[in-house]
Amino acid sequence: MNWAVKQLRTGMAGRPWLVWLHGLLGDGDDWASVLPYFADWPLATLDLPGHGGSGAIMAENFTAVSRGLAQTLASLRIENYVLIGYSLGGRIALFHACRHNPPGLRALFVEGAHPGLNNQAEREQRWRHDEAWAQRFAQQPLPAVLTDWYRQPVFSDLSAEQRHSLIVLRSRNQGAAVAAMLAATSLARQPDLLLSIQAMTLPFGYLCGEHDDKFSTLARQSALPYTLVADAGHNAHRANPSAFADQLRSLLAPFG
Repeated sequence: MNWAVKQLRTGMAGRPWLVWLHGLLGDGDDWASVLPYFADWPLATLDLPGHGGSGAIMAENFTAVSRGLAQTLASLRIENYVLIGYSLGGRIALFHACRHNPPGLRALFVEGAHPGLNNQAEREQRWRHDEAWAQRFAQQPLPAVLTDWYRQPVFSDLSAEQRHSLIVLRSRNQGAAVAAMLAATSLARQPDLLLSIQAMTLPFGYLCGEHDDKFSTLARQSALPYTLVADAGHNAHRANPSAFADQLRSLLAPFG
């Protein structure tokens, strides 16, 4: 089933499309502060299943999500493209590239995205974690759940004002839809893609905020080619869009 398209814009002829995938609880508008830096590029921002205009789309697993992405791009006649994904969107992009090897994919750039867990104990622990959150999203008022969600260690760089703004913004979601997507794409259900990523011949880049200790450490330990975004935590493109865009433009330089 095709995902909703938030924005579709043509750009300079010959350049690949930039296809932007947001994170859990977001939608295609999450990239709004970054897109002006790519005015000459053709681009498409999409709403993931269970989010934004795709809120009614339910996905069973990563394979189904990847299939939906492929169908959406085909319906838009996007055959030459670069995937850019944040957090969950980055994990979906990694799976799509590593497991489906799409012929039109020219490069892959992800922000704060986990390549996958490599042992069963970690998977079981993560499933218990994500299942508990999914139950809360499905059953409890979103503002209350989000108040706790944004107090997780990965969001420790947020100020009280930033945290409040995100709670207000993300409360527009449908709790049951978010819960279903969280369960379908839990890190516990994602294959360990690290060896496939390391073996890719596609241009690849890993971006993370300089204050995102968890994911910068993960990238370093995984021997991934990573780039730090100044003055930013886990959501680097939101915290410092100009610095994020500068780093991404450098990675895109070979494409014109």
